[in-house]
Amino acid sequence: MARIYTFVNQKGGVGKTTTTVNLGSYLASAGQRVLVVDLDPQANATSCLGVDKSTVAGGTYEALLGSAATPFILLNEKLKLALLPSSPSLAGAEVELVDELARETLLKRALEPLIERYDYILVDCPPSLGLLTVNGLVAARDGVIVPVQCEYLALEGLGQLTQTIQRVRSALFPDLKVRGVVLTMFDPRTNLSTDVVSEVNRHFPNQVFKAVIPRSIRLAEAPSYGLPISAYAPSSVGAQAYESLAKELLKGDGKRIVA
Repeated sequence: MARIYTFVNQKGGVGKTTTTVNLGSYLASAGQRVLVVDLDPQANATSCLGVDKSTVAGGTYEALLGSAATPFILLNEKLKLALLPSSPSLAGAEVELVDELARETLLKRALEPLIERYDYILVDCPPSLGLLTVNGLVAARDGVIVPVQCEYLALEGLGQLTQTIQRVRSALFPDLKVRGVVLTMFDPRTNLSTDVVSEVNRHFPNQVFKAVIPRSIRLAEAPSYGLPISAYAPSSVGAQAYESLAKELLKGDGKRIVA
């Protein structure tokens, strides 16, 4: 049965999609059956995996509307990674789904038929706290993973995100929990990065992953080639960091690496 993790942070540019895609690729290379769900209308996760969003005939939008999700899943044979892609049509979902019955649980219901097919389902949310993100939170049966950029402004939004998680927990999903916080774009040359690490650990004691993702030119370049870092620059420091993060997650989940 799949573990479902939702990656969320209402601030853009914190490495959320980068973390979703690269963690997914290393989990897949470790022998796990992985599905990446692109819940962002910008379709960045879709592009990062080499799929042109303008060519997507069906994806998360259709899945939310109740169409069978399975036909829209794309499989990258080389990466052994599955993708439920996003497309421009998802941009109108926030408005179109308002009148849907139990609209906050649409993604959860769409993923239920897929739970037995995968070991991990990773949901990449948009950089906002709207209806799509709420759907992602309600679907996160095994927890939320929060990427946090090692800069001061990234800390300011954590309080708002925590409040949103609390509201979803009290109104929709009492078992919602934070699986962990991933520190991204760490620059060891600055005191600020070190200060942010300390502050995040203070706010989320025992919930911060030990693997810290550094600033990396290779990580920034990889999406333009439609590849995760594991395929684009596997020997880079960014690749090593995400590989360590995958191993840490697998160990914490009691999973055995089979490849």
